Amino acid sequence: MARPWAQLEEVGRDGGLDLVAACPAAPFPEVQAVLEERAAAGLAGSMQFTYRNPSRSTTPERTLPGARTLVAGAASYHRDPPPQPEGPVGRVARYVWADDHERLLAGLGAVRDALAADGHRACVVADQNHLVDRAVAHRAGLGWYGRNANLLVPGRGSWFVLGAVLTDAELADAPVPEPVPDGCGTCDRCAPACPTGAIVAPGVVDAGRCLSWSLQVPGPFPRDQRVALGDRIYGCDECQDVCPPNRVELRRAAPGGRGGPVPLGDADRAWVRVLDLLGASDEELLARHGRWYVPQRDPAYLRRNALVVLGNVGDGRRDEVRAALASALASGDALVRSTAVWSARRLGCDDLLVRVLDDPDPLVREELAAPVPRRERA
Repeated sequence: MARPWAQLEEVGRDGGLDLVAACPAAPFPEVQAVLEERAAAGLAGSMQFTYRNPSRSTTPERTLPGARTLVAGAASYHRDPPPQPEGPVGRVARYVWADDHERLLAGLGAVRDALAADGHRACVVADQNHLVDRAVAHRAGLGWYGRNANLLVPGRGSWFVLGAVLTDAELADAPVPEPVPDGCGTCDRCAPACPTGAIVAPGVVDAGRCLSWSLQVPGPFPRDQRVALGDRIYGCDECQDVCPPNRVELRRAAPGGRGGPVPLGDADRAWVRVLDLLGASDEELLARHGRWYVPQRDPAYLRRNALVVLGNVGDGRRDEVRAALASALASGDALVRSTAVWSARRLGCDDLLVRVLDDPDPLVREELAAPVPRRERA
């Protein structure tokens, strides 16, 4: 028999979770239908996450046969931004400023271990293809689906990483979850705030137009999204930054649930000096940014993203910017060279292109031939 719910909840909170709730482990047929419909409509882009096998990612028993209960956990990653360093810098999304995902896994792991100690089977699922985390949190009554497709917690907003523990324990004394009513009302600030118009309907995001996803997609960065990328080098928080519940939370001294002051983000994680990134070795890049999702673990994609950002925030008159572009144009990687062509042309450094005018690689040839909007100098 599992320990009382109050004790299990305390285990999760002591382990690092801000919110803990339980719900039945029945399938999510309505979520499966949505995943299949959006994939058929082309809204999944190249994303495989939970779209790869909708039947599995919406059927808990496919991951843990005999599963009866889902214990939903959430860990807040709300924190104030640190000051922006000088020089060409790239912005990083809040969810990787600190080790909040590790805290989520630690809290879920503590719940799993407690259930196992009570003689039950249990496993942790978080940010994987196995289960739709938002659907579990929604069923468990942690929040509602916002117009930006994030799960919004009443009074707390959407600054949460989510996960679950699947178990064959029944947890009969856990509170029966109640649906959280929609709190968005007529507010639609998120859709017009999206730099690429990726929120195509309330709660519907076109993954192929979402900058957070485009930064993780192999191949050249989408040409029609490069200017819109601005200074974002990993992730995009625009639809959350403008969300009223999140803005209220950012004005508070501390988040409800765990107490204590909200720490500032780590400046080395919240901002990336673009020229330092472009000058680093492969080993240095993976050591610094290996916690990010990097396609194929190939540092060329970090340089690709940095070059697009440099084209948006750099000053082509500065020697250090020109030197970084010249080095990238001489790279042995065609993806890096081709992106450097776009960045150099955008910054008015066309004279540097002499290095690649005879480059036979089709990626480079395509960039040389494509139009590039020049950046206006301050």
